[in-house]
Amino acid sequence: MPVKPLMFKGDKKPKKRKHRTDDERNSKALVHSDNVDQSTEDDIWTTADQPSDLSGPTILVLPTAPPTCLAADAHGNVFASPIENIVESHAETAEPHDVRQVWVTSSVAGTAGMINLKGSHGGFLSCDSLGVLGARREARGPEEGFVVEAFESEGRQRWRLRTSASKPDERRYLSATVTGSATAKHDEDDEESDTRKQVSVSLRGDGEADDPSTHIIIKMQAQFKPTVQQNKETKAKEKVSRHELERVIGRSLDDDEVRRLKRAKKDGTYHEEVLDVRVKGKHDKFASS
Repeated sequence: MPVKPLMFKGDKKPKKRKHRTDDERNSKALVHSDNVDQSTEDDIWTTADQPSDLSGPTILVLPTAPPTCLAADAHGNVFASPIENIVESHAETAEPHDVRQVWVTSSVAGTAGMINLKGSHGGFLSCDSLGVLGARREARGPEEGFVVEAFESEGRQRWRLRTSASKPDERRYLSATVTGSATAKHDEDDEESDTRKQVSVSLRGDGEADDPSTHIIIKMQAQFKPTVQQNKETKAKEKVSRHELERVIGRSLDDDEVRRLKRAKKDGTYHEEVLDVRVKGKHDKFASS
C-alpha cells in the first residue's frame, strides 16, 4: 500500500482543485458523513494489536520521563526526541510532530515477527553486536532486523525490540535510560522567553528483557492497520446506491424498499431480499391492472 505524506496535528489539509462543468457547478452534490469520517480516521495514530499489524509510518515511544520517542537526523544519528503532541504526559496519547520521529515499518519476509525500520532520511535503524544504534545504512542486513515482542506490563500492552546484539543464550533489546537533564531556552530570539528542561537519554541495543528501559509503546497510522483496512473493504462492499438497486430490481423503488435492501446488504441477506422485492413488485403490477 503506498505511503501518503504524513499529516501532523495543526497542519492544514491541502485543498484539491477540481475542474467542473457548468452543469456540475449548478448541481448540488451529496456528501456522505462516513466519507468525511474516513479521511479523519486515516490520520489517527493507534496502537497495534499484534506484531503482524505493524506496517507503514510508526512512532516508538520510549519509557522516559517525560516521554520521548526514537528519532534519527539526516546524518543517521539516533536520539531521543521530546514529544510535543501528547495529552498530560500520557505516553499512550503521543503523536509525532516532526518527520524525524517517524519510521516506516516493513516486515522481513520469511521471518516470524522481524521488522525493518526506515528513517525519514532513508537510513535503516541498525544495532551492532555491541549494542550501538545508528541509522546510516540504506541497505538492509542482519543488523537492521528487529524482532518485535508484545507483552503486558501492569495491565498495559508494551513492546520490546530484540536486536542483533542478542546471543544464542541471551536476548538483548533496544533500551532508553535517562542519564540527566539540561536546560534549554525555548526561543533564542526572545531574551525573556521561558527555559525548559530537556532530558538526556542513553540509547542502547543491549538492554535486558526485565528492565523497564526496554518497555516501549509502538503507535502506527490507523489506515495501515489490517483490521481497519478490512473494515474499509467491508463497508465498501456494503455500500450500494439507489440507482444500482433499481437497476437490479428492474423498476423504481420507494424509500422503504431502498432501506430494506441496504439493510439486507449489511446483514448478508441481500439476494433473498432482492427476490422478495421482485415478487412483491409483480404482485403489485397484477393487482393494479
